[in-house]
Amino acid sequence: MSEISTPVKEQRVTKQRLAVSAALDELNDFVSTQELHRILHERGVSVSLATSYRILQSLAEDGAVDVLRNPDGEAVYRRCAAAEHHHHLLCRNCGKAVEIEAPTVETWAADIAAQHGYTEPSHTVEIIGLCPECTAAKAQSVK
Repeated sequence: MSEISTPVKEQRVTKQRLAVSAALDELNDFVSTQELHRILHERGVSVSLATSYRILQSLAEDGAVDVLRNPDGEAVYRRCAAAEHHHHLLCRNCGKAVEIEAPTVETWAADIAAQHGYTEPSHTVEIIGLCPECTAAKAQSVK
């Protein structure tokens, strides 16, 4: 029996793709497509919003960036710090994100899928709350 391999879609390396990638390398927090587009234009990089969106989608599909939904439901992107599957703690106030591994979640997801006859499960887990700094600031404003 021969194996059928799916062809890997090769991405053209363009000026715009390199600029988006370089900007993501310099950012620590998640950024929306519009915010990244604004940053690129401030740097004098000519790239349309639609192209920025396509590049970010492509990077996400390749696993080169993490994608989350902010509280408004907008997709936000950040360069992956972890090479393997991971989850996030996300501050609903300032947007700070912490990458976490959660082996218990992995086991739970696989078990639930198996119980229902599903194979090859995948999942996304985002824990949204207030980071320690925002919690402290909120406590100070209440006093």
